[in-house]
Amino acid sequence: MPVTDEMVCFSLYAATRATTQAYRTLLEPWGLTYPQYLVLVTLWVEGDQTVSSLGDHLQLDSGTLSPLLKRMEQADLVRRERRSTDERVVTVTTGERGRSLRTELAHVPAAVAAGTGLADERSAAELIATLQRLTETMHRAATTPAPGAPAAPSDPAGLATAAPGGTGASRPSA
Repeated sequence: MPVTDEMVCFSLYAATRATTQAYRTLLEPWGLTYPQYLVLVTLWVEGDQTVSSLGDHLQLDSGTLSPLLKRMEQADLVRRERRSTDERVVTVTTGERGRSLRTELAHVPAAVAAGTGLADERSAAELIATLQRLTETMHRAATTPAPGAPAAPSDPAGLATAAPGGTGASRPSA
């Protein structure tokens, strides 16, 4: 058995890639990417959003979200408007094409749900809760230095690469 089959992190990575591929296949006929679909679903369900709140919902920074929204606006999927009361705040709404796609893409959640192999909505809710807890704890772990780790060298350009993991006899679980 390959070592990766015993690693939680690899199982999450493989499941994420498979899920993304399923969405790619489902959305490709409409020329949509998965992040674009997530923006649309958020707007359909939650209503108009500020760029900041949309970034929070999707866990995307403005450097990723702004170009995404610009491309979506060019395709009439969304509209961005500065608030007259505070021009620093940009509100995102669905464009005409974005609104029309809601009906056309109504089949996507059921297709993905069927692909998960989960027995019912309760199983899906439990998995979602587990993954949300995992995301939260991993964000905390990412900001906590490992015990005994050397001080990080100054690398403002981000050019340093980490050495591969341990080579001991025990197999990793994450």
